[in-house]
Amino acid sequence: MNEYLIEVEELHQLLDTKPVVLIDTRDPHDYEEIHLPNAIHVYDIFTYLCTRGNGGLKAMVNYFTRLFSKIGLKTSDTVVVYEDAMDNGYGRSCRGWTILKYLGVSDVHVLHGGLRAWLKAGYPTTQEIPEIKSSPFTPDLHPEHIITAEEMVAAIHNPDIQIVDCRDYAEWIGANSSPYGYDYCPRKGRIPNSKWIEWYRMMKLRQGIPWFKDPEEILQVCSQAGINPEKPVYLYCFKGARTSNMYIALKLAGFPTVKNYFSSWNEWSRDFSLPIEEGYPQS
Repeated sequence: MNEYLIEVEELHQLLDTKPVVLIDTRDPHDYEEIHLPNAIHVYDIFTYLCTRGNGGLKAMVNYFTRLFSKIGLKTSDTVVVYEDAMDNGYGRSCRGWTILKYLGVSDVHVLHGGLRAWLKAGYPTTQEIPEIKSSPFTPDLHPEHIITAEEMVAAIHNPDIQIVDCRDYAEWIGANSSPYGYDYCPRKGRIPNSKWIEWYRMMKLRQGIPWFKDPEEILQVCSQAGINPEKPVYLYCFKGARTSNMYIALKLAGFPTVKNYFSSWNEWSRDFSLPIEEGYPQS
């Protein structure tokens, strides 16, 4: 276990020693079919869209403060977030890590390998829905790993900052606007002066299960894309999920300064005052 991930064996042992809040981020029908014992379903961690148009980060804090109050969460809780697998949910468990950290939950981890790794290890699951007692959640904001559109604008012409687009290839080349659909976003393209590393490249398959690559492998992928670990990295995707996945990967690889533009392309594309590059990338 480290600051970001917990292995399934570690979680299995931890559950015998202390209370742990388990958060399942999968689709509702998947949760109803099977989930970890006592896991609470919080699908909103994946679906909530944060843009300046709907109140930005302040509105997101208010939204999740209400939601976390309903499930009785406290900033002092130990929390483990999971999804089905690390590569088929657009980084939703890692997005949960980002949101929880931002709101002040310090002891939060992503289940490495997700539900698939838990099942592979032969650990128990259930269909029972746990009883939930509500209690007020008081956020303690920690914004140090999240940046705004204004900070991204300032980085475009700053040679000391590396902007990395970690969306899928079709989005990077401007052929698709988002995973939500071809025209979901009003503009297609990318933030100027950004480099591209598709988020899938942070992972590898082992026994049919996707895991984060070893630090040396992640550094090699970054080197091939011209990303220097000694310079700050600003990440963006569509809504802060794939960026959260890559954020954790880069931190595991030892990058000292990584920032997540959480509102990402969903916000950027809707503000026509913000610059974009269109068409096929020149390099």
